[in-house]
Amino acid sequence: MHVPPTHHTHHTPPTAPRRHRRSRAFGFAALAVSLLMAFPTAQSAFGEEAAEVAGGGDLGPNVLVFDPSTPDIQGKVDEIFKKQESNQFGTDRYALMFKPGTYDNINAQIGFYTSIAGLGLNPDDTTFNGDVTVDAGWFDGNATQNFWRSAENLALNPVSGTNRWAVSQAAPFRRMHVKGGLNLAPDGYGWASGGYIADSKIDGQVGPYSQQQWYTRDSSIGSWGNGVWNMTFSGVEGAPAQSFPEPPYTTLETTPVSREKPFLYLDGDAYKVFVPAKRTNARGTTWAGGTPQGESIPLDQFYVVKPGATAETINAAVDQGLHLLFTPGVYHVDQPIEIDRANTVALGLGLATIIPDNGVTAIKVGDVDGVKLAGLLVDAGPVNSETLVEVGPDGASGDHAANPTSLQDVFVRIGGAGPGKATTSIVVNSDDAIIDHTWVWRADHGEGVGWETNRADYGVHVKGDDVLATGLFVEHFNKYDVQWSGENGKTIFFQNEKAYDAPDQAAVQNGDIKGYAAYKVDDSVTTHEGWGMGSYCYFNVDPTIRQQHGFQAPVKPGVKFHDLLVVSLGGKGQYEHVINDTGSPTSGDTTVPSQVVSFP
Repeated sequence: MHVPPTHHTHHTPPTAPRRHRRSRAFGFAALAVSLLMAFPTAQSAFGEEAAEVAGGGDLGPNVLVFDPSTPDIQGKVDEIFKKQESNQFGTDRYALMFKPGTYDNINAQIGFYTSIAGLGLNPDDTTFNGDVTVDAGWFDGNATQNFWRSAENLALNPVSGTNRWAVSQAAPFRRMHVKGGLNLAPDGYGWASGGYIADSKIDGQVGPYSQQQWYTRDSSIGSWGNGVWNMTFSGVEGAPAQSFPEPPYTTLETTPVSREKPFLYLDGDAYKVFVPAKRTNARGTTWAGGTPQGESIPLDQFYVVKPGATAETINAAVDQGLHLLFTPGVYHVDQPIEIDRANTVALGLGLATIIPDNGVTAIKVGDVDGVKLAGLLVDAGPVNSETLVEVGPDGASGDHAANPTSLQDVFVRIGGAGPGKATTSIVVNSDDAIIDHTWVWRADHGEGVGWETNRADYGVHVKGDDVLATGLFVEHFNKYDVQWSGENGKTIFFQNEKAYDAPDQAAVQNGDIKGYAAYKVDDSVTTHEGWGMGSYCYFNVDPTIRQQHGFQAPVKPGVKFHDLLVVSLGGKGQYEHVINDTGSPTSGDTTVPSQVVSFP
C-alpha cells in the first residue's frame, strides 16, 4: 500500500447449526509415519530407497543468536539494519534471536525481511532496556511501505518511555511486553497504514496518531489514543468501548477462536518450538498467568530447511514425520510443498520466502487436523499459478472444530520483486480453518507491475464452512479481493484497497455491476458475519471509475455486518455505496469515509 500525499490525515492524541460432516480416521496414517521414522530409508514411488532426512541441526548463517555477553550487539544489529532499511524487494532475510537475559542500551532498528525475537518461553524472560524501532526515515517520513518485518516475544523498557513501531501491512507485533507506551506513527506523524498486535501487553498508551487502521487481538493495553478510520479490537483488556463511527472503534469482548503462532525458544541449551493451545472466547494474553498452555516440540523433530533445499526433500521430510522450520532465505519449488499429516508445524524465520516455479502451487495442505503454517511469504512466479496456497483439497469435508488448521503471518505477494501471476492466491477448502493475520497483495509498485503484467484475479477464496479470519488484509486484485462461499464464516477486521491500475471502467465491469466488490459473500450463503471492515479506492490511471460498492452480500437474516466503511483516496475514483445498494456515496477528494454501522 502506498497512499498518496493527498490522503494525509492528522489526528491528535449466535452460531448457526453445523452441517453434517463425514469423519475421517487417521490411525493407519499415524502407524505408517511411525514405521517410516523407525527406519533409515524409505521407499520412493519407483521403488528405490531414499536416504532419511535428518532432523535438527544448526539454524544457518542468517539466524543471528545473541546473549547478554555477546560483544558489540548494537553494531551487529545496526549492520543488518543498514542493509535492510530500504531493501524492499531484495533477497536477504534475517532473524535476530536473543537468549533469555537482560540487554542494556539497545536500539534495534528493524528493516525489511528482518524478524527480532526473544528465545524465552515468556516475553519477560528476555528484556531490553531499550527499544525495538521502526521508523520511516528511508522514505521521507512516510511509513506506508514499511512491510515484511516482525517483533516477537520480548519485553521492552523504552528509553523515552515510549517505543516506536511505525509500520503498515505484514509487520506483526506478537507476544510483546512494552513497559511503557507504543507509538504507531513515524517521526513527524506522517502517513501510516498498519497493522496488527496479538498476545501482547502494553502497559501504557498505544498512540495510533496517523495510522489509518489497526487490529489488536487477545492483548492487554493501558489505553488507546485515537482512531482515524478503523480501529478494531477483539479480546483486548483495556480496549476502548464500542463507538463506531465516531470514534471508529469496533470492540468485541472476546475472540471466538484463537491459537497463537508457534515460536522458537530455548529450554536450557536445547532449541524447541512451542505450539500454543487453541482458546475459545479468548481475552488477554496467553502468558500473563505464567507458563502458557501448549506443546513443546524438540528441534530434532524438525527438518531445518536451508536455502538450496528442494521441494522433493521438504516433502520427504514431512512424509517421514518431521515438522518444518524454514531458516531465513528464498526457496524456489518446482512442485507443491505438500503437508497432509495432521498437526504438522511449518514455521518460517525471518520472512522465509517460497517462490513456485513453472506455475505450480507453492503449498498444499491436506484435509487433516491441526496443521500450523506460520511466518512465510509466498511470492508468485512469472508463470501463472492457478493457486499459491491451498488449505484442503477441493470438496474437503472433515470436521476440524476441535483442532483447526491455522495460517498465521502467511503473506502473499504478486509482483513487486519482479513479474508474478496467480489466478487465486489463497484457497481455503477445509472447514474450521483460522486465518490469523495475512496480507495478500497484488503489488501496486516495484518491478513487474501492470494490469496484465502481474495479473491476479482473486485474493482469498474461502469455500470451507466455519472459517474464521482475524486480521484480513487483501489488496489490489483484478476482480474480487475476497470471495466467501462457505457457511458460517466470520471475519474480524478487514483492510482493502481496490487495484489502483484499472485502465478504465470496462476493465472492472462485473456484468451489470460497476466493479468487483472487495469482499463478496456468495448468494448461496445463509450465515456469515463481519466486524470492522474497510475498502478504499485510488484509481489513479482513470479517476472517473465508479465502484458500485465495497461489499456485496445476500440480504438474509443470518448474514450480518458491523462497522463497514469505504474511502476514496484523494478523489481518485468513487464508491456509489458501501454494501450492495446501502450507504451513501463517497464524495470528492475529502477522504471522508462513507459508513454503514450495521447490515442489514
